[in-house]
Amino acid sequence: MSTLSAVTVCAAMGFASGAGYNAYIFVKHLQQRSRHKDKVRVRENDNLNIAEGGSAIDVKVIELLRRETISETNGATLRLPNIFAKSIWLERNVTFAGFQGAISEGGFCAARVKLSVACALLGALLGVMVSGAFAIVLGIVGCFLGATAPKRALKHRVDWRTSEMERHLPEMLDVVAIGMRSGLSFDRSLQIYSARFNTILASEFTLAEKKWVSGLQRRDESLRELAESYNSIIFMRVVETIVRSIRFGTSMVESLEAAAREARVTYRSNKQEQVAKAPVKMMVPTGTLILPAMLIMVLGPVLLEMIGGGF
Repeated sequence: MSTLSAVTVCAAMGFASGAGYNAYIFVKHLQQRSRHKDKVRVRENDNLNIAEGGSAIDVKVIELLRRETISETNGATLRLPNIFAKSIWLERNVTFAGFQGAISEGGFCAARVKLSVACALLGALLGVMVSGAFAIVLGIVGCFLGATAPKRALKHRVDWRTSEMERHLPEMLDVVAIGMRSGLSFDRSLQIYSARFNTILASEFTLAEKKWVSGLQRRDESLRELAESYNSIIFMRVVETIVRSIRFGTSMVESLEAAAREARVTYRSNKQEQVAKAPVKMMVPTGTLILPAMLIMVLGPVLLEMIGGGF
């Protein structure tokens, strides 16, 4: 019995040691995976170039949104109730602007409140030099402009980011298709494009590729996540074509070349539409600013003559 008990104890100790060692290895693997995810997220946040995609005012507003988000995350400011923001709209446009995780709903609300108060005070100070009523009017106008400034800044960023992506998408598809015709794989062709071209699309494809190469995500998940971060139907169709070709092993070159032609036509059509809208948009400043000034210049001397003749 004593020998059997000793063997049982030794077996139990060996089993416990093996289980503990495996648990230790598993925990270390999870920690390493978590650190790698954090590095990828830091790289994504460092990749955000807020100095592009809008006017200087838009850049300052987006900087304020990010500062307020960081302050809210660190607990440095009070969490304000969601008075202005619409969660669905904000979530979609923050993602489309490329600031997912960098701008929160609380930071957005805090920035809107601060901008509303600051612009209202500035308008009131400018208007009080004329009259009290004018100060109230300018204060209301300033409050409205301050409250809507973050939404305008995000919208301008979304439009710029989508336009930049659609401008470089045909080029990316052509490069990848040429690489695959030369006998390279899709991953290697994509690496060549990301290394040779300095575009926003190349940098984001680099980050997406790092995710599936390191095992953080599957290739199709990473590509679909990248496509969902843009407000572009053509890019979504291109990504779905790539995912289906990789999954079923079909030829991708012809699909990429056809998608490149379609993307080029779509981008050209969008630019032609913007050019066609320009004369209509110019009617507003022409009717409100230029036309009254011309009428004053033309009719001013006539009216002065009539007034002088009447006296």
